[in-house]
Amino acid sequence: MKNVIIASNNPGKITEFEQLFADQKEISIIGQQHLSVPDIQETGHTFVENALLKARNAARCSGMPAIADDSGIVVDALNGAPGIYSARFGGANTTDQNNYEKLLLAMDDVPADQRSAYYICVIVFLRNPMDPSPLICQGIWRGEILAAPQGDQGFGYDPVFYVPELQCSAAQLTKDQKNQLSHRGQAIRELIPQIKQALAPTAHTTVASSSCCH
Repeated sequence: MKNVIIASNNPGKITEFEQLFADQKEISIIGQQHLSVPDIQETGHTFVENALLKARNAARCSGMPAIADDSGIVVDALNGAPGIYSARFGGANTTDQNNYEKLLLAMDDVPADQRSAYYICVIVFLRNPMDPSPLICQGIWRGEILAAPQGDQGFGYDPVFYVPELQCSAAQLTKDQKNQLSHRGQAIRELIPQIKQALAPTAHTTVASSSCCH
């Protein structure tokens, strides 16, 4: 079994990673808080840049392969905001409730047929902090922004994110329902087989022999 660090201190996010990796016998994931890895400032201008910053930091501090995601909610009526600033939309030391309340206030006059939005997750895997070819996967979950919060499950913007196919908010879904539909669930399911291939002994052998040809 290969240990892989998850570059996050977000309890809700860590829980989702643990659930989605639960059946993977070859990979054991460890949240970076267990190894006292500090958060790093997210100075990138895109989701993928921020994910790579977090993964490199965790891999460097732990000496382990690292997974990091950067995710957020993109609202069409707000020209893509909050976007990469989703986690800090409400300001410094904000809470999930502050964030979604600010979003609802910004959309107070937006009619029901113009409240489309989507969650996005960009997830990366680094074999080491200097890995020149990171694995990168992306998931998108489309929905709408409600006029008021509904439900008390999940985290982030889930109480105000409406899932049309199930006619409820993301915060009213069971954990299994959310993992099946969510942006993070999509990205992780795409990433897992690629991680297995990257960590397999034959993968390292192939890379080594290929490098000798150049």
